[in-house]
Amino acid sequence: MDIVPQHVSIIMDGNGRWAKARGKERVYGHMEGVESVRACTEAAVEAGVKYLSLYAFSEENWNRPEAEVNRLMELMMEAIHNEVRTLVENGVRFVVLGNRARLSDSLNAAIDALMDKTAACDRMTLIVFLSYSGRWDILQAMKRAAAEKGADALQEMTAEDFAGYLVTAGIPEPDLLIRTSGEQRISNYLLWQCAYTEFVFSDVLWPDFRKPEFRAALETYAQRDRRFGKVK
Repeated sequence: MDIVPQHVSIIMDGNGRWAKARGKERVYGHMEGVESVRACTEAAVEAGVKYLSLYAFSEENWNRPEAEVNRLMELMMEAIHNEVRTLVENGVRFVVLGNRARLSDSLNAAIDALMDKTAACDRMTLIVFLSYSGRWDILQAMKRAAAEKGADALQEMTAEDFAGYLVTAGIPEPDLLIRTSGEQRISNYLLWQCAYTEFVFSDVLWPDFRKPEFRAALETYAQRDRRFGKVK
C-alpha cells in the first residue's frame, strides 16, 4: 500500500448487538471483541501504522449497568496480563489515556506496569482511551492551561498551544477514524483532534471486524484526497 495513515483510531461498536443476535449476554460480545483488538493491532503493525488508538470505554459508559461495567474492567485487567509478552515481542508501546481517577487502584497499577514494560518499544504505539470523552478532554485542558498560564494568558494562546494540554499531547492527530456497526457519529470522541480526520464507517459489528476489514479501511483511506481546507 502506497499511502498508509500514521495514526488510525477505532470506535469499537456493536459488541452488545453481536451478542444479542446470538442469544447471549452483552459481555460475551465484549469478550469476543478482545480478539478483534488483537487482530487489528497485528494488522496495523504489519501495515506500518505508527499509532493505533481504540475507544474502549467512554465517560458516558459509567452509566451502564454496574455488572457490565465491572466485567468490562475485569476484561481490561485480563487483556493487560495476557498481552504483555506479545506487545513487547512486537515492539508495541502501550498507553492508556482518559480520566484515570475514576479507575480502580488495581487497574491503574496494572496499566502503569504495562506502560513501563513497553515504554522502550518503538515499532507502534497502541493507545487505549479509557474513561474518556472529548468534552472532558477539552475542559480539563482549559483548566490546566488556566492554572499554569493564568486566565489572561489564554487570550494569546494558539490552537497549537492549547493542543499541548490535551491528553493526546505529543501524539499525532488521527489520519483515519473507523467506526464499526453501521453507526455514523463520533460519540464525544476526540472532538478537537478529529478536525481533519478521514472517517470510514463500517457495517460490520466489532467482534467480526478483523484483519480483512481493517485492511479494507486502509485501502479506502488511501483513495481519499486530503486537502486540509486548501485547493489542489
